[in-house]
Amino acid sequence: MLLKKVRLGDLLVDNKVITSKQLDDALKEQKTNRQRLGKLLVNLGYVEEKQLLQLLAEQLNIKFIDLVGFKIDAKAVKNLNEMTARRLRALVIDEKPDHFLVVMADPTDLAKYDQLQESLSKPLEICVAIESEIIANIDNFYRSGDEIFDLAGALEDDLTEESFGLPSLNENVSNDEAPVAKFLQGLFEQAIQIKASDIHIEPDAQVLRVRMRVDGQLQEQVIKESRIVAALVLRLKLMCGLDISEKRIPQDGRFRIRAKNHDVDIRLSTMPIQHGESVVMRLLDQSAGLLKLEHTGIEAKLLREVRTLLSFPHGLILVTGPTGSGKTTTLYAALSELNEPKKKIITIEDPVEYKLSRVNQVQVNPKIDLSFAKVLRAVLRQDPDIILIGEMRDQETAEIGLRAAVTGHLVLSTLHTNDSLSAAVRLSDMGAEPYLLASGLRGVISQRLVRRICSSCGEDYQPDEQEMSWLNKFVDHQDVTAWRHGKGCVQCHNTGYRGRAAIFEILIPDLTMLEAIRKRSYGEFVKLANASETFTPLSTSAISLAKQGITSLEEVLRVCESIEDISEHQ
Repeated sequence: MLLKKVRLGDLLVDNKVITSKQLDDALKEQKTNRQRLGKLLVNLGYVEEKQLLQLLAEQLNIKFIDLVGFKIDAKAVKNLNEMTARRLRALVIDEKPDHFLVVMADPTDLAKYDQLQESLSKPLEICVAIESEIIANIDNFYRSGDEIFDLAGALEDDLTEESFGLPSLNENVSNDEAPVAKFLQGLFEQAIQIKASDIHIEPDAQVLRVRMRVDGQLQEQVIKESRIVAALVLRLKLMCGLDISEKRIPQDGRFRIRAKNHDVDIRLSTMPIQHGESVVMRLLDQSAGLLKLEHTGIEAKLLREVRTLLSFPHGLILVTGPTGSGKTTTLYAALSELNEPKKKIITIEDPVEYKLSRVNQVQVNPKIDLSFAKVLRAVLRQDPDIILIGEMRDQETAEIGLRAAVTGHLVLSTLHTNDSLSAAVRLSDMGAEPYLLASGLRGVISQRLVRRICSSCGEDYQPDEQEMSWLNKFVDHQDVTAWRHGKGCVQCHNTGYRGRAAIFEILIPDLTMLEAIRKRSYGEFVKLANASETFTPLSTSAISLAKQGITSLEEVLRVCESIEDISEHQ
């Protein structure tokens, strides 16, 4: 197959896609930034990339392929090495008996075409595809999973019986080329690439399981070289400064890495299990920056209510939800909004997850008896305006926090409860006095995370019988043009979801609710809250996202504990 050189600018002008003036402007711009003309025209907004490529394909008499939903042959992809694929912006998507089917971002670049032909063993059928989709597929198909398997084999080959001794491991720590260092680097790079929040290293009887949590769900890789786990755990312990001779008790540590141009804090936890030590690492990407409240996915009405709570000069605001529901992210977003020179903000955390300028952040340390309660007493002598308590875990912390809330401080904290209505009961069970609760509580935000439908493969669909059984009772179909779900594609690893959004339940108690708390009438408090027009339950927020096509009904049902839970709050 032979390609020909095309004068792209003239082609677009002749077909009245752009004007001569737009072409002249783009050519002038090209002299300074040296971008390809096609990319420059797209960036300037003169032409849609898909429209440009379809016209180019027609002129060259080749196919335009929409890679979204296209079934790419994973084996065929590997005929071209990753470095060449990235450099040439090309991908082998299928292998025929007598040729390869290859997509390129710029098929007019004859030099790249010649390099492709030299790199592959069969003739080429060249097609054109959107560059961002080619890069996304390169990222997916050349994930460092294969490299990790290769490194695991190399690491096991490198290990001798003496390799587990302390002296040789200390030597390896300073050797960046050691297989164990390469393996861990590959592991972290893969985690960052797929945006994993956690890495689990779990030794089994015959294999090593490496699982990564992506959008709240674990994805598993099974590595047959189980013997390497001891070297990995020891290396990780050394990186954290933990006791490498102690394998019988859990240990916690922290270190920082840089991979794929990301600065990532790693929180590590080890635990002895049947076949060795399990390691779980939480990844905190410092390069990503803090979310703003409006970027958490919260609806405009609920955002106004949250900002109303944050405008109070004093009182207690709680964020509740299970582990991994995004409470800390919401609190940091709130703090960044409150952070200004005229306000003194002090946080008490375990651990400090993100560094905030102008904010005094304290990390508790149980080993030296530096508890939440002890730090909180000291904080009150530091003349703060706003105090963030990482978590209310005990009676002492709860009571000091509430007293601070009623004596002129705005106190933010988290609490592990399933919904906002349980917060007052939980604090009361901890031993907090009802009069303090009634005087200090300003509002409770409860939240969960739901998976977003993949933008590449999202499509309309008809709800199944189970979904329809309660949709007919609780949802007005007239204001829903179509329900959506993701059918699964390469970009989302066939899950149908990519990324997450938060759903919120917000309770701002009025005087009657606070009086019920004061009288310990928690049943009456729950009844009044459910009847309140200002109360927005989690289920309503979840269904709203499904109506907008952001998440699926499957996710709504997963997050809402039961149909009865939905019906109670409608």
